[in-house]
Amino acid sequence: MIKISRLGFVLVILLSIGIAGLAAYSQEKGGEYVSPSEAVPRGKAPKMLVQLLSAEEPTKQYAVIFYQGDEAFSGLLEFAEKYHVTSAHFTAIGAIDGATVAWFDPQRKMYKKIPIKGQHEVIGMSGDIALYQGKPVVHTHMVVGSPDGTIHGGHVLDANVSPTLEVMVTVDPVTMQKRFDPATDLTLIDPALK
Repeated sequence: MIKISRLGFVLVILLSIGIAGLAAYSQEKGGEYVSPSEAVPRGKAPKMLVQLLSAEEPTKQYAVIFYQGDEAFSGLLEFAEKYHVTSAHFTAIGAIDGATVAWFDPQRKMYKKIPIKGQHEVIGMSGDIALYQGKPVVHTHMVVGSPDGTIHGGHVLDANVSPTLEVMVTVDPVTMQKRFDPATDLTLIDPALK
């Protein structure tokens, strides 16, 4: 039999409570909520095609088309990086087979994940692209319709295209900059930044 002093017993209890609290905290971070800085999937749109629709200076128009199996959010980021987009806005329609949208919880400064399972019509997707620390950042929201006509929506974390998503992008001539907002932990567009 192992003898534990009263101090040792207290330390074991405190350590156990600390481990349980840490486990609960990491489950929250990795499960239901995600911080804004962790919400960016990458490199998951291998079938994406881009067509320049209008090369008129100073504004350019692109069609960015996604196909079955592409993940649209990472594809939009890849498009922005490849085409050196410093300011843009876009709209999209199509369909998805599963997505994760989110609702921003200002108290936690985190996004609460809202999983969307199965095939849905993309009723509308809109967003913008701006620079943060010299790199493009995509910000997009989406509303989808279920087979029974109910709708779901929110801030897009990922969207798995099925069979297509047609995104019409307007690249603007003036660069938009974002700044970090410590009150929310978000990067927000700041028109005063040049």
